[in-house]
Amino acid sequence: MIRVLLAEDQAMMRGALAVLLDLEDDIEIVGQVARGDEVVAAARAAQPDVALLDIELPGASGLDAAVALRAALPRCQVIIVTTFGRPGYLRRAMEAGAKGFLVKDGPVEGLAAAIRTVHGGGSVVDPALAAAALTAGPNPLTERERDVLAASGDGSTINDIAGRLHLSASTVRNYLSSAIGKTGARNRMEALLQARTHGWL
Repeated sequence: MIRVLLAEDQAMMRGALAVLLDLEDDIEIVGQVARGDEVVAAARAAQPDVALLDIELPGASGLDAAVALRAALPRCQVIIVTTFGRPGYLRRAMEAGAKGFLVKDGPVEGLAAAIRTVHGGGSVVDPALAAAALTAGPNPLTERERDVLAASGDGSTINDIAGRLHLSASTVRNYLSSAIGKTGARNRMEALLQARTHGWL
């Protein structure tokens, strides 16, 4: 049996995936979590062969959870399953050590086949998304630019962001200005939208 951990914050989706995958003769769901910061503890307890991680999770993103999981349990393979087929997400997932990247609108049979492939040592990537990622190019934003841009998403002032990230106000302005320039935006909210659309945050 292939032991699978499922991380999905929407209870109905998580339950449906668990039921459908449990119908497969060679797949067993051994753990389910709704938060990214619960993945490693659940994996340590359940010892899965494969972890299915949504990107948009509370507590920690599926991408951050993938990095932590690969460090804690290197033998557990990671498949990212997401609603948002953004090229930047695919690139970041591969950098995080994920062996699979699938969009949720595919058939469950495809997901089961992906689990078997990844468990067997292969990789599975949605082909349309792989093509888009190749043409999109790398993320132009540095880690600090991403942090500052993400922190500005709730309408925080420069001083608020500076306090939260332990930076000076002038440094925050510089990072925001650089991010705006790199995304070709007119202001920070437009830059934030561009970055989210491309999966750079």
